[in-house]
Amino acid sequence: MAKQDDGRCLMSSIIIVDDQATNRNLFARLAKSISSDISVNAFADPLSALSWLSENTPDLIISDYKMPQMDGAEFIRRIRQIPSLIDLPVVVVTVYEDREFRLQALEAGATDFLQSPVDHHEFATRARNLLKMRHQQLLLASRADGLERELEHSERSRVQALRDSSERLAQVIDTVPAMISAADRDGKILFTNEYQTRLLGLDPAKVVGQDATALFGDEQGARSKSLDRVVWDTGRPISAFEEEFSDRAGETRTVLTTKSPLRTSTDAITAVLTTSMDISERKQAEAHLHHITHHDTLTGLPNRVLLQERLNAEIVRSRRGNRTVTLHLIDLDSFKPINDVLGHTAGDRFLIETAKRLTQLVGKNGTVARLGGDEFAVMQTGTGGAEEASELAARIGQTVSEPYEIFGTPIATTASIGIALHPHNAANVEDLLRSADLAMYQAKSDGGNLHRFYVEDMTMRAREAAALDAELKQAIADEQFTLYYQPRMDLSTGMIVGAEALLRWHRPGIGIVAPGVFLPRVEESGLILPLGEWVLKEACQRAKQWQGAGLPTIRVSVNLSALQFRKQDVPALVAKTLATTGLAPDLLELEITESIMLEDTEAVVRDLHGLRELGVSISIDDFGVGYSSLQYVKNLPVDRIKVDRCFIRNITTDPNDAAILRAIVSLGHSLDLAIVGEGVETAEQLAHLRIEGCDEGQGYYLGKPMPFEEFIAFVKADSKHVHLA
Repeated sequence: MAKQDDGRCLMSSIIIVDDQATNRNLFARLAKSISSDISVNAFADPLSALSWLSENTPDLIISDYKMPQMDGAEFIRRIRQIPSLIDLPVVVVTVYEDREFRLQALEAGATDFLQSPVDHHEFATRARNLLKMRHQQLLLASRADGLERELEHSERSRVQALRDSSERLAQVIDTVPAMISAADRDGKILFTNEYQTRLLGLDPAKVVGQDATALFGDEQGARSKSLDRVVWDTGRPISAFEEEFSDRAGETRTVLTTKSPLRTSTDAITAVLTTSMDISERKQAEAHLHHITHHDTLTGLPNRVLLQERLNAEIVRSRRGNRTVTLHLIDLDSFKPINDVLGHTAGDRFLIETAKRLTQLVGKNGTVARLGGDEFAVMQTGTGGAEEASELAARIGQTVSEPYEIFGTPIATTASIGIALHPHNAANVEDLLRSADLAMYQAKSDGGNLHRFYVEDMTMRAREAAALDAELKQAIADEQFTLYYQPRMDLSTGMIVGAEALLRWHRPGIGIVAPGVFLPRVEESGLILPLGEWVLKEACQRAKQWQGAGLPTIRVSVNLSALQFRKQDVPALVAKTLATTGLAPDLLELEITESIMLEDTEAVVRDLHGLRELGVSISIDDFGVGYSSLQYVKNLPVDRIKVDRCFIRNITTDPNDAAILRAIVSLGHSLDLAIVGEGVETAEQLAHLRIEGCDEGQGYYLGKPMPFEEFIAFVKADSKHVHLA
């Protein structure tokens, strides 16, 4: 904060001109945060501001560009017509990125710009620097006026007084933390302050009287002389502009420079004063802010923002040269187990290594970006089309899949890659990203470790999926779901000993819908979590009810999703449900698929042990079609294995299926596991299961899935005699 001759602080005055009340309030708060000695006046229109300015002189004006009555350029022109405001700093806030608007404001006399929406730190930093420069100018003017008054009233000789005044003025200028110099009409240096010569490593005595190039160097000196001539010719100051120079250590510095005419008492111009304030720290902060907003902090790769900018620029260039722009969206398959098993530090190292490999592969022929998580993108430029894109995608997949060692552990993964091309698949950046994303999800759905090109029907399928998601959310809210129960028989006694709870949807306008229509979307969208909780609670409540209806002891089986194990505390959920419904734990069976074992195995096994401790039983559904084996299952707390229907269908005609069933039954019994045959549709299949020693059977021949009331009636009818005949 500048001080007057008596040592008092000068209060800074800032005016805000913006027709939006929200902006005025925001800018006022930011301005007041700079210092406690700040006064702020805000105006909703430029005419009111001009009226106030005709009688008041602030230290800084911050104005919107687009305003009613006149735009920012016209407002600045009118400001500059007021003599006291001719060199006042004016900052223009604009949402326009077009260079034309900035030029119009500069020609009118704007000092600096801020891009809307305004970065709060940048606003405060720029305002603080401009206020500091303004106060330095006022301080110089104040000291000069004081010396002039002292000269007029001095009794000493005019020559001595002039000499003393010059020396004292030079001392004042030397103390100012800015580069200050003056040059005559021929570009000869009249004086320069100590701060500037110290920064440049020059001798002040040798600079005075020399050409401006002796102070600034050839290139910058020529530019300075050219701008000085503009001041001489127009008699008007030049508003602040940024320029760079090298100090004596060779370090590049950025300064904010102004040029103003120095006049005699008769208003004749005697020299041009050049003042430069060092804003290098601000520019470094701006550069750092720009970098972190455009790059991924972990890998240093461009982020989504910078990728979009480069895609947009490349699309514009491609239109001129009829070139193809290709976007590859890359999602790492099975990345989660790396984080879960080895920890997030190992996961980060894995992502960094992947980024390095992709960057080396792509080289200068494109841009590699990280979009977040385990998702990367590659912009391929100058391609000939789909064939070259497919070749690069294959190399990306091969590069990613090569194992590398982290913390002594070899790690390998694969990648699902979606490819979209401009102009074939999309006309703009947003559509290109969306098309590549849809193609990537298709690659994921097809099993991963491959690439897929975007095709038109992917958009239609995505829209249908989004519509189905919305319909399913409403279905959960409106309780449109119900459970059907399919009986399970003890093959040695013919008694119904269990029932599997199967989900059905009363879809409005359609009727009862089987899970094959909607369950994949429920899983993918995450709706399986609330829906799974409802299924568990509903099944337990119904099992409790059929106990009271006089039925024999019958277990209820509920299927659990892999996502439930990943996102929920399943033992806690089951314990809460049993406590709420009052169902005995031994009457609840939980069915899991072999794919759950592909999740975090240790966590799943821990949860299964927790469930067994509650007293519930556990079975593996669809056994034989996934990834497990009896050698693997022996280490799991499992009670039953349900042999998939694909092995039962041809059991009476295909010796291989019969041999597989016989092996599963034999090994399963050796591990004290009960064996359940699924998909029993004929008497012959049922008989074969009994001969091979299966413990239980389930299928349409033994009983179809049926509503709760129908299931009770079915059990009471004692239909076992039909099936054992």
